[in-house]
Amino acid sequence: MLYTGAQILIKSLIEQGVDVLFGYPGGAVLYIYDALYGAKDQIRHIVSSHEQGAAHAADGYARSTGKTGVVLATSGPGATNLVTGLATAYLDSVPVVAITGNVTQELIGRDSFQEVDIISITKTVVKKNYFVTAPGDIPRVLRDAFECANSGRKGPVLIDIPKDVTAEMCGYVPCGRFEPVTFPVPGKDSLAHAVRLISQSQRPLIFCGGGVTFTDAAEKLQAFAQKLQIPVCMSMMGLSSMPAGSELNLGLVGMHGTSTANMAVGSCDLLLAVGARFSDRVAGDRTRFARDAAIIHLDIDDREISKNVAADASLIGDAGATLGLLTAMLPDMKHADWLHTLLRHKALNALPYPKSEDETVNPREILLELAPVAGPDAVVATDVGQHQMFTAQYYPFSKPRTFLSSCGLGTMGYGMGAAIGAAVGHPEQPVVLVTGDGSFHMNLQELAVAVSHNLPLVVLVMNNGVLGMVHQWQNLFYESRYAYTEINRKTDFVRMAQAFGAAAMRIEKRADIRPVLKKALDCGGPCVVDCVISPEQRVYPIIPPGKDGSDMIFSQII
Repeated sequence: MLYTGAQILIKSLIEQGVDVLFGYPGGAVLYIYDALYGAKDQIRHIVSSHEQGAAHAADGYARSTGKTGVVLATSGPGATNLVTGLATAYLDSVPVVAITGNVTQELIGRDSFQEVDIISITKTVVKKNYFVTAPGDIPRVLRDAFECANSGRKGPVLIDIPKDVTAEMCGYVPCGRFEPVTFPVPGKDSLAHAVRLISQSQRPLIFCGGGVTFTDAAEKLQAFAQKLQIPVCMSMMGLSSMPAGSELNLGLVGMHGTSTANMAVGSCDLLLAVGARFSDRVAGDRTRFARDAAIIHLDIDDREISKNVAADASLIGDAGATLGLLTAMLPDMKHADWLHTLLRHKALNALPYPKSEDETVNPREILLELAPVAGPDAVVATDVGQHQMFTAQYYPFSKPRTFLSSCGLGTMGYGMGAAIGAAVGHPEQPVVLVTGDGSFHMNLQELAVAVSHNLPLVVLVMNNGVLGMVHQWQNLFYESRYAYTEINRKTDFVRMAQAFGAAAMRIEKRADIRPVLKKALDCGGPCVVDCVISPEQRVYPIIPPGKDGSDMIFSQII
């Protein structure tokens, strides 16, 4: 039996286990949408308001579920609108398969209407891209793309298909479900070297990143840390890999990390980095970062070893499997004096949280009140800025895959799409987007998608009328010259949300916080909460760029 290339594509997606697809129709993908219409009982299609929103939704779906996010866009501007979303997924190692249409092969290279060379454009922000020239190649290409996205260090891939290929008839030959290529665990000599270093250590510290949280290695990490009684600090990507309530959890490390986490890095004699890349937001001054410690770097990507911070020992392999081996090879340990020192420091140097003497709304209080109302299963997404840091510092995450944030690229406008993807993937769990008025303005049109599908999504807009984080940097490092960050837009978020068809509320004083949050989470559909906060709110502590933990700035927070 013969099928169009578009029908073969849809059959191949189903073969690879896809039941949710995010995208936006257009001329170059009309045959694909026609085939998708015929399979609407097998694949749920979520039409975004903008292709960037669809890419972020596929990303959020992948991060929160552990499945592969899939996004579909037309040629030209449809394809280029995916680039920011692909770059976001690439830098945070998220498995996303992007499918773009293109003009017919005879028109390629003629500057045709809505033609771009998306293969060249995306080369640096995907693991691999494919240009399909024949419909019979589609099943093999799809399988290879899913395998690539999910193998080793995960990440996005792109498949570009000219329109004539989607129209051409061909027989369909299934290729079977993809199987991720797993990396072998480290060799015996590497493991033995790591065991010796850990055994000799008096002040060990674990530093974990996204390679723990988003590879389902969190349970192995927790078992390892508990058996050896080793404290844990985390990058933004690593948040939620260790329950907030654990005494071994020192919290976020780096620029806006806790005083105790940064002190531990400066005082430890061994640092075991697991699935982390030592970004500049963690190791501002790489020459002084953990300078008195032997560093063991465990990562699935050998290119990360000693790229930013020199490692004394390397373990190349899967984080969970390797941690399991190390746990079995090592005896129970205590490190009582080290833990006592850290816990005492933690008790005396808690994150700053001054109580307001009036009814002024403090964003930290909103986040602390949100946690018991939303419950431990809630998925929390953020955009980028002060609200992102407040969330990372104060929200008590207890389960992996419950914190979604653009950590590598720092994409303002990421959160709304990501929250939609999480809500589609977890219809039974509360999903909350914490955003700022600056970030929310970038992609707030995606609220229409949440309303169309009646997704139980709560949006908390930390509304201070300024671009908070840039405003803060201008205050600290540019002598308070607030160049174009005091935007003070007149948007009424309550009326705007109602115009989209969402529920809407406002928090203007402390007494509003708990009842409004409860009402918002109970409304059963999309709800926007305008949280009116002061533009003078600052995120502290902060390590200035290029500095280390000993340069940390503490300040009175208004």
